[in-house]
Amino acid sequence: MDELFETGKEKKAFNLVFIGGIIVGLLLIGGAIWMLLSFSPPVEDKMAKILEGAHREDSPEFAALSKDILIATDDDTVESPMGLGTISMFIKGNIYNKGTKNITTLEVNVGVVTQKNEVLREKRVVVIPVQQQLLGPGDSIPITAAIDGFERTDDRANIRWKVTAIRAE
Repeated sequence: MDELFETGKEKKAFNLVFIGGIIVGLLLIGGAIWMLLSFSPPVEDKMAKILEGAHREDSPEFAALSKDILIATDDDTVESPMGLGTISMFIKGNIYNKGTKNITTLEVNVGVVTQKNEVLREKRVVVIPVQQQLLGPGDSIPITAAIDGFERTDDRANIRWKVTAIRAE
């Protein structure tokens, strides 16, 4: 009868071995992810390899190739307010190759300028071969560039596109 009134031992809420196993498992997973990320080359190195051998603005080949590239801004540019009070712009355009050569590498610079032609923000985008493998004669490709960090009071009057690097077959 005494057994009915006897209070049993209460079990602990947490098992220390179980918690230790979870911590060790999380450390192993975190270490594996860190190892995978540390072995991949930085984005700058990848872009430098892609742009290797491309003609830049100071070469005569650049002038000959870039005059055949037309870039037009679409009317679909979107200004989106962000949570911190800044504005992001999603600028859409089309790139057209009116030349006779296949474009294998193309880097463009998109900038938002004021009414006085002062650049507010700009961004460089590698279009080919990142979005498409090549741009053939007479072909066009859509492009979208996102630029962040505008203030509400900024004078975002115009958008300017410029070819900064090009390579053709």
